[in-house]
Amino acid sequence: MINVLFFAELQETSGHEKVTVDEDGLSVSELKSKLSTAYELSRLDQAMIAVNEEYSQEDTVVNSGDVVAFIPPVSGG
Repeated sequence: MINVLFFAELQETSGHEKVTVDEDGLSVSELKSKLSTAYELSRLDQAMIAVNEEYSQEDTVVNSGDVVAFIPPVSGG
């Protein structure tokens, strides 16, 4: 299982802080596509991605036991 963490607005939109995906060997891009559809996360493409606490790219492959975090851009004023 891949553990997925959502932060800020992604957490609010999905209704979850953490979800699991029961697949293995997905690219981050493929994972994003599945999550966008499953949780209606239209702004997932704007999020920074971390795999096992290291910033990663779309082509990074994630496997069972990995932790993927999606961190949306922060705005303030």
